[in-house]
Amino acid sequence: MVASTARLTGDLDLAEDCAQEALERALRSWPAGEPDNRTGWLTTTAHRIALDRLRREATLRRKLPLLVEPAGEDGPGPTDPLRLVFTCCHPALAPESQVALTLRLVCGVDVPAIAAVLLSGEAGVARRITRAKQKIAAARIPFRVPDDDELPARLDAVLTVVHLVHTAGHRGSATALRDPDLTGRATELARMLVRLLPGEPEPRALLALVLLTEARGPARTDSAGDLVLLADQDRSRWDRALIHEGLTLAVSALRDGRRGRFALQAGIAGIHATARSWAETDWPKLVTTYEALMRVWPTPVVALNRTVARSRLEGADLRGALRELDALAPSLAGYPYLPVARADVLVRLDRPEEAAAAYDEALALTANPVERRFLIRRRTDLLPGA
Repeated sequence: MVASTARLTGDLDLAEDCAQEALERALRSWPAGEPDNRTGWLTTTAHRIALDRLRREATLRRKLPLLVEPAGEDGPGPTDPLRLVFTCCHPALAPESQVALTLRLVCGVDVPAIAAVLLSGEAGVARRITRAKQKIAAARIPFRVPDDDELPARLDAVLTVVHLVHTAGHRGSATALRDPDLTGRATELARMLVRLLPGEPEPRALLALVLLTEARGPARTDSAGDLVLLADQDRSRWDRALIHEGLTLAVSALRDGRRGRFALQAGIAGIHATARSWAETDWPKLVTTYEALMRVWPTPVVALNRTVARSRLEGADLRGALRELDALAPSLAGYPYLPVARADVLVRLDRPEEAAAAYDEALALTANPVERRFLIRRRTDLLPGA
């Protein structure tokens, strides 16, 4: 709805306001009877509100060129969300602003939740979104998918943001381990990118990564809603159809030969997806793939995951792994999965007090109630009387 109204008006602030008013009108009128096409009703209402506002503000003449729809694009189009993503990811905007604006406008995430995803303050995120929208308006950044000659330079930012939307969905909401609205929107956008660029390997790889991650979703929690780690998951609950589709896409992307970061990440997800059990995981292959990923995308999180994989090799140097994890602390301050990884290594080194302290550190950085219950349980198991 926001995307379609923004395409109509060329004004992101106006589009967001009109979409909100359309939702408020729906809450008032739908109890008496819902329309057959709720999405169409909301979109049409938002469009009418926008046009009414433009007329009232005596700016219709100035905005009229933007209100002319291209031939064959009557009403909301299926690529509207993708157009909005490309607008949010314009190179004139800083990467942090691209992510914040996409989460706000494309996914409807509120500012406090965006701040939690970005590990930033709410006021700073709100200012970032406002400045980004002002820059789009001032620079008259077009609301469209770029032309073919522009796409290569624009694609990486869009892939990155869609991946971060999916990651945000797996960080959950205030009450759940997973936010299906965000993960669903990320999957939808990834599929759109594959359709837009069928010959490019990285969109296929991103979709593969998303699908292989989603395939494990049913096994991530038990019947009580508690977190289940990959090592303990009932793999019969994994979605085999998603795994098959994801593996097919991953193999296709890796065969291209360019082996970008999403292709390698999809390869890593594929290694986990094809292991019949935790004990049968191909750790040497995982380490090799993480090494390749570090060469093309050397980030602290990749370094963390590489160290975790190395620590699972037969005869691994656990003390060396602990030193590597400690060296990552300055660059991963505030990242709760670092102390969780430290706790795992410390448990295997038979240092329960230090492991419990690491779990305490992770708890201080974790707000999600499902993850907190898991960490508390792990800590209690280490030191029952503490």
